[in-house]
Amino acid sequence: MGGRVSTSGSSPGLHCTTENADWMSALCPRLWDVPLHHLSIPGSHDTMTYCLDKKSPISHNESRLLQFLGKTLPCVTLPVVLKWSITQVLTVTEQLDAGVRYLDLRVAHMEEGSERNLHFVHMVYTTALVEDTLTEISEWLEKHPREVVLLACRNFEGMTEDLHEYLVTCIKNIFGDMLCPRGEVPTLRQLWSRGQQVLLSYEDETSVSRHVELWPGIPYWWGNQVKPQDLIRYLEHMKSCGRPGRRDDDTSPPLERAPWRSDASFSTRKSAAALGARWSSLNGGA
Repeated sequence: MGGRVSTSGSSPGLHCTTENADWMSALCPRLWDVPLHHLSIPGSHDTMTYCLDKKSPISHNESRLLQFLGKTLPCVTLPVVLKWSITQVLTVTEQLDAGVRYLDLRVAHMEEGSERNLHFVHMVYTTALVEDTLTEISEWLEKHPREVVLLACRNFEGMTEDLHEYLVTCIKNIFGDMLCPRGEVPTLRQLWSRGQQVLLSYEDETSVSRHVELWPGIPYWWGNQVKPQDLIRYLEHMKSCGRPGRRDDDTSPPLERAPWRSDASFSTRKSAAALGARWSSLNGGA
């Protein structure tokens, strides 16, 4: 099904596929009633690093030495930094077309930028703006009404309380009724019946407490593997250690703790076949 296409937004010689663009709707019907935290969800680590800007300053979260070198020797420092920062080469739309359903969105306000413009960051800031990227995801979802995505907004470098409120307002305006409010982890059938396609994890407790549309952060295992066989070996080992984020003494009510329980990642920098950069086995529940 589908075919391989090349796009100008991808690295030269790299082909992306659209054959997995609707894999959720093609699942066996018996899986439609399984809560999402019992499904294996493919995702990408540092989703937006394909558009890191070599002209942008190095993140203010990095060491002062690295920031100094970036300003005084940018022609030497920035190529090295970018080599280690870029973990994705496909655009967010191409990743969704390839089957990715967990997007790792690391949000930042660049001090040198305008008051409200929010970017993404991984050592260096992206060219893409957060609002534009969320709109791009929303437009893709409208074309694929039975696909569901997990959006993890995190890091929040340089974010003030006002900027958090601005970002949450953008999220609500862009996704609207697509957002699944916080509560029991839903099934695909439940989401389809409600017209909901987005579960948004937001790693700021104050914002989560104020907005029912936001879910708490997702604890996960960090596999940090490039080769699929190494990732599988790591996951098999970690399964015997219990679910990430779960403690034996965790007696808080289910809705007050993160409902997701496991995740692992590997980079897609070198191979399009490795695009499932984060296979989130979202295993949760009490």
